[in-house]
Amino acid sequence: MSISIHDVSVPIFVNALRSMSAWLDKAASEKPEAELLLGRLAPDMRALPAQYQMASDSAKNAVARLAGISAPAMPDTEASFAELKARCARTIAFVESIDPAALASGADRTVELTFPNGTGYRFTGQAYLTGFALPNFFFHVTTAYGILRSAGVSLGKPDFLQHLGPPNIKAAP
Repeated sequence: MSISIHDVSVPIFVNALRSMSAWLDKAASEKPEAELLLGRLAPDMRALPAQYQMASDSAKNAVARLAGISAPAMPDTEASFAELKARCARTIAFVESIDPAALASGADRTVELTFPNGTGYRFTGQAYLTGFALPNFFFHVTTAYGILRSAGVSLGKPDFLQHLGPPNIKAAP
């Protein structure tokens, strides 16, 4: 049995973006939004909204590149939890709209990333997804989680892995 490009991209992106959206609900119930929006883990790191924006960009750009299409433009203007949640929802809708067959055809597609300084990387689609897109996505997801945790929001591992739901194995009596 093989695993598809769709299976290792779309559900993973969607689960994490849904979790990120839920973290904002919990955060809003515990801490002042304005304070949390300024949060960062280190002075040289970008603040919470940028972590959400870059996670969104990583997900939508990955599936678009793999499917050989353009990702929707989403200007980085979100300045509230409601706007960040809306961006998560738009990203999820786009990612889920991609035909699995289009993603499958991207496994061997050449993906080139060029950075503003002119350097970059050339990958096959599969190597791009597993070696760059997913690690980069989870860097920003985890950084957003860390910002909220470090600000005192009561997030824990169950919040990070909420897509699993409650345990499905009962303890022995």
